[in-house]
Amino acid sequence: MQDNGFRRTMMRMKQEKNLAYGMYILSMLIFGTNGVLVAHISVQSSQIVLLRTLIGGALLTMIVLLRGGFDGKAVRADLPMILLGGTALGLNWVALFSAYRLLNVSLATLIYYIGPILVLLFSPLIFREKLTGTKITAVIIVAVGLVCISGSIIVSGMNPAGLAAAVASALFYAALIVFNKRITHMEGLQTAAIELDIAFAVVLIYCLLTVGFPHPLRSDLPYIAVIGVVNTGLAYLLYFSGLQKLPGQSVALISYIDPVSALFFSAIFLRENMTLIQVIGAVLIIGGAMLGEMRKPGSAVREE
Repeated sequence: MQDNGFRRTMMRMKQEKNLAYGMYILSMLIFGTNGVLVAHISVQSSQIVLLRTLIGGALLTMIVLLRGGFDGKAVRADLPMILLGGTALGLNWVALFSAYRLLNVSLATLIYYIGPILVLLFSPLIFREKLTGTKITAVIIVAVGLVCISGSIIVSGMNPAGLAAAVASALFYAALIVFNKRITHMEGLQTAAIELDIAFAVVLIYCLLTVGFPHPLRSDLPYIAVIGVVNTGLAYLLYFSGLQKLPGQSVALISYIDPVSALFFSAIFLRENMTLIQVIGAVLIIGGAMLGEMRKPGSAVREE
């Protein structure tokens, strides 16, 4: 009887971990469509971020309230990490879109995705997760693939402010992962709602100090609705729900599905041509992520 109970417990843990992987991967695929939607919206990038955090945060907050409200005890227990996570989320987007404007998009993207690599490399110190030779090999393969899909990169004459913004975006991205991995009392829905609300406040201040409040055209509204409800509300619910239950190293590697899917979606929906080197880069990233997630036969289900 005791052996059967242990087996059921292990099976349930495995099912929960597989569900967490599925939610996190789906969130990365949804994020990959952001570029397609943004291409049809006329307002500036930071204003799009403001609108998406407003819609997504309001939607998830309303759902939480309809379900009985926030768990005050859990919120108080995780409050420092929630505040830091929401601030990191908002500053992450502000810094990234500033880097897009001041640098070329390829270089900004390459620097931005150093964030998850930093999390993986420092995971033995931050999360007490063993960094194996397989994981190190996987991150090298992913890094090479990322350079390939980023395309042409102009390093000479680099804008110092743009470089600083790109580095800041990578650090905020890494911080976002670390802070949310330390949220242990709140469920994904409540975490996503609060952090999106905090991110909205951060981006609102930024927009008011720079480009002002957005005034979208009528033709923008369907795309803004999708990017707010699906690509922010739903996607961040999946993102936070999966992230809290996965090892930091897994989160770092799976994050690279986002730029790979963005490349494919742009090629399909925006008719942007993919070069052979970009296809090779995509294969390397997917292969590296799969290598990093391989388990040895008989390995334990529990990873943390």
